[in-house]
Amino acid sequence: MRRLGTFDAVIIGLGSMLGAGVFAAFSPAAAVAGAGLLIGLAVAALVAYCNATASAQLAAEYPTSGGTYIYGRERLGPWWGFLAGWGFVVGKTASCAAMALTFAAYVAPAAWERPIGIAAVIILTTVNYYGITRTAGLTKIIVAVVIAILVLVVLASLSGSDGTASVRSWDLLANGWYGILQSAGLLFFAFAGYARIATLGEEVRNPERAIPRAVLTALTIAVSIYLLVGVAILVALGPTGVASSPAPLAAAVNAVGWGWADLVVRFGAAAAALGALLALIAGVGRTTLAMARHDDLPRWLAAVHERHQVPHHAEIAIAGLVCILILVTDLRGAIGFSSFGVLLYYLIANAAAYTQLPDRRRFPRILQIVGMIGCAILVVTLPLSAVVTGTLIFVIGVGYRAIRVRVRSA
Repeated sequence: MRRLGTFDAVIIGLGSMLGAGVFAAFSPAAAVAGAGLLIGLAVAALVAYCNATASAQLAAEYPTSGGTYIYGRERLGPWWGFLAGWGFVVGKTASCAAMALTFAAYVAPAAWERPIGIAAVIILTTVNYYGITRTAGLTKIIVAVVIAILVLVVLASLSGSDGTASVRSWDLLANGWYGILQSAGLLFFAFAGYARIATLGEEVRNPERAIPRAVLTALTIAVSIYLLVGVAILVALGPTGVASSPAPLAAAVNAVGWGWADLVVRFGAAAAALGALLALIAGVGRTTLAMARHDDLPRWLAAVHERHQVPHHAEIAIAGLVCILILVTDLRGAIGFSSFGVLLYYLIANAAAYTQLPDRRRFPRILQIVGMIGCAILVVTLPLSAVVTGTLIFVIGVGYRAIRVRVRSA
């Protein structure tokens, strides 16, 4: 049933993009680029804009659930659809781990972060199992709370020092362009949430018009907020301070003497992380369900609970993988691995949009060329561990599907 309007779709996109990303992505980006993360943010925003135009016009032509998994199958063929779906499942599973680790970083002592993160995954998977998912109404509340807290962080950060003098001391190119591009790939993690809007094709009124407007509006608002927050916490902590803190927004309010605001910021980060994690578990589970129904993943994962009507096998499997990731990686590793899968997902989205006929296009084709090149560059400049692990996981996925196709043919 089509119950969501354009405003609802914008809010859902903002909830996915702001979510916990704004509380998590700046620290690993500062570690590789210093103050140059601001340039990386602009690069990530440009690539995200190109990807958003591709997703928007594809969603207008194919107003159905499934995102680039469906677009790739329809425009490029089943193999490309599989690679997009595989990239989405792999990348968003890592995003789940990043959200759980972010939640734990803001609420638990360092020694307890991994157990607390695993506990959060188990609890929210149980919530999803019983069919309780985040609605547009709840998303509005979370977005309002997060924006209010970000305003508090910006005001606190800019009140405690001479911002002009601080900015003049930054060397944006100190870590070189490789570091900047690597930060762009890590920050891209924060913008990938607009894909959530494109998957609402069956739930939005007038999707051909509403989805493209919602995608671009939500992205513009999110980029503006990230830029403002990024500048503010760099003013308060400096590049080294941002890089060294697992909870940089809380550290920023403490650094300027607003210690009373620390608890508020931590509460907001925890709420945002839990909300994003809840939505991610549900979203990855449903994409896994769709792939299993097309025989691109084991049919066991296509099971839907008779009473609760949720893909319970898929969600339990995803939760298990997320818990393993929490045990073996840190926040930077989870974000890098997530960006690897999601950037390849959008590379295929741009390729699919490039093949659309002129009467189906809403944006110049050059944007899809820039998007494909941008995604490819950001993928190869991610941390080496993310590139190696991501490549290995994709090789495993390709081998798995090749075997299934051969067995079906026989």
